Amino acid sequence: MNFKRNKFKDYNNIHIVNGDFGLYDYGDKKFDLVYSAATIQWIPEPIAFSKSFELLKSGGYLAMMTLHGDYKTPNETLYTELQEVYSTYFKPETQYTQRLIYRNALNYGFVDFQEYKFQSERTYNAESYIEYLGTHCDHIVLQEPYRTNFYNGIRAAILKHHDKINFCDTITLYLTKKP
Repeated sequence: MNFKRNKFKDYNNIHIVNGDFGLYDYGDKKFDLVYSAATIQWIPEPIAFSKSFELLKSGGYLAMMTLHGDYKTPNETLYTELQEVYSTYFKPETQYTQRLIYRNALNYGFVDFQEYKFQSERTYNAESYIEYLGTHCDHIVLQEPYRTNFYNGIRAAILKHHDKINFCDTITLYLTKKP
């Protein structure tokens, strides 16, 4: 969180809140933009869209970004090995079942729903990829003995493939506004 505060310290109109989106008390504040980078999909739809609508000024935007990373196409052999690690060791106690349909924002009063797609590429080494996986909620909750074995299996597979995993990404921006 300090990184974000330092990065945006010169902007007096950015507010960073580290709290439960659905429960946090924003008082009577209204915003021009509610932005989610791969987070709103973890919130149940009625809370995500209703709370966003409530927080926005008239004419304000809800911007939601998602990332679909394809690592099968550029690394087919590595992909197969990683799937074996997942099959063997990825055993979260609670399965992630939340599925947000972004277009459903229109059911909560939003208008002018738009979708934009962008392509990019990224490359990780074993350690940076494991660090990235550690940000996924279903990976964070892995318990022992699976957790250590899972991450060791991921590390070993990537190291075997020249310590590199490539992604072909599709980044989707969903944009809608409050009338």
